[in-house]
Amino acid sequence: MKLQLIFILLTALLISCNNSNKGPGSATSDELFVFNDKSQPRWVSFENITGEKGAGGKENFGAKGHACDSIAAGATKVLLNMKGPGIINRMWITISDRSPQMLRSLVLKIYWDNQEKPAVSVPFGDFFGIGLGKTAAYENALFANPESRSFNSFVQMPFKEAAKVELVNESSADLTMVFYDINLQMLPEWNPQYMYFHCYWHRDTLTQLTKDFEILPEVKGKGRFIGSNISILANPVYKDSWWGEGEVKMYLDGDSDFPTLVGTGTEDYIGTAWGQGQYFSTFMGCPVADEANKQWTFYRYHIPDPIYFKTDCKVTIQQIGGQDKKMVTELQEAGKELIPVTIHAAPTLVRIFSKDSVVNLKHSNLIEGWTNFYRRDDLSAAAYFYLDSPSDHLPDLQPVSIRTYKLK
Repeated sequence: MKLQLIFILLTALLISCNNSNKGPGSATSDELFVFNDKSQPRWVSFENITGEKGAGGKENFGAKGHACDSIAAGATKVLLNMKGPGIINRMWITISDRSPQMLRSLVLKIYWDNQEKPAVSVPFGDFFGIGLGKTAAYENALFANPESRSFNSFVQMPFKEAAKVELVNESSADLTMVFYDINLQMLPEWNPQYMYFHCYWHRDTLTQLTKDFEILPEVKGKGRFIGSNISILANPVYKDSWWGEGEVKMYLDGDSDFPTLVGTGTEDYIGTAWGQGQYFSTFMGCPVADEANKQWTFYRYHIPDPIYFKTDCKVTIQQIGGQDKKMVTELQEAGKELIPVTIHAAPTLVRIFSKDSVVNLKHSNLIEGWTNFYRRDDLSAAAYFYLDSPSDHLPDLQPVSIRTYKLK
C-alpha cells in the first residue's frame, strides 16, 4: 500500500512539473477540451499580411481577393513581419515551379528579434525535409508534403521581440505563384527557458578522403540539436559499391578528438539496415532512394531521444563505403581515390586503416570479406537546432551556383 501511495505521489509530481515547464507563455493545452484564455491565434497570408485582428480577407470586398502572389527573379517577398512575443506553430507554402532548379534557388530566410543575420537561410526544398531539389509525398513529426505538391513545417519557433520570414528568388526565372499561410500564437509574455529555432544548410560537391562531412559545424551556446535531412549524390567512379558505411558523430560540450555520441553506419542511424530503400516514418526515413541515378535523401529527428548541449555542438558523418574485397581491389588498381579501412568476414574483423600509409589490397596477405573504405562523394545537409541566441556565427548560405551544381 505504501509503495502504491509513493507511486501516485511521484506521478502527480511529474505531471505538475510537466505542466509548470510550459511556463506562462504556453499557448496550447494538452487537452483538446480545456479552454485556454491565453490563446491569441493569428494566421498570416496574402489575405491578411499583418495578421491583424479582424482584418482578414479585406481585398475584393471579402471575396477571394489575394490568395497568391509572385516573386520576380532576384526579388524578395516578405511573408511575415510580426512583433512578439509569439510562437510560429505551422507554415504551409506551395509554389507553381517545383523544379530542382527552383527548389534549390529559392531561399527561405527567418530572422528573430530584429537580428541582421538570419537564423534560417536555407534552400526552400531542403528546409522542408527533402534535399536534391526533389519532392515526394511523405510526412513525419516535423514536415509533410501532401501529394508532393506543397510544403508543411510543424516546427515550433518562439520569438521574443520580432519574427520576419522571407522568400528570396535567386533563380533566373520569375516565380509566378506563391501561396502560403503561417499559423502562430501571440504569447502573453516571454519564457526565458524558450530557445530560438535555427537551420543551417551546407553542400560539399566532392568530400575529402578521411575528412568527415560536417552536418552541423561547431555552434556555440546552449541548445538542442533536433536532427537533419542529408542528401548524397554517390560518386559513379565507385561503380555500384555501397556508399553508406559512414558513422554519424556528435561532439558535445568540449569534445575534441573523439565524440560523446557515435553511430554504427548511415542506414543504422536512420533506423533501417542492410542498405537503404525508400520509406518514411515519424522520426526517420528516406523519401528518395534512386539507385539508377545514385541519389538518396534521408532524415532523422531527435525528438524521443533529445540531444541537449550546454556550451557547444558539432555533428559530422564519415564518408565511408563498402563492397566485397574483389571489387574494392579492382577500384584501387584502377586508380580510384579510396583508402581501405576494414575487412570483415564475420566474426573476424581486420582493421587495416593507418594515417601514415595505405594498404595495397592486391599485394597484402588479407582475408576475403566485406571491405570498408574512405571515398569521395557529393553531400549536403540541412541541420535543425535550437539555440539560446536569436542568431549564430555559422557561415552564410553558399551561392546558387554551388547549390544547383549537377542537379539531376
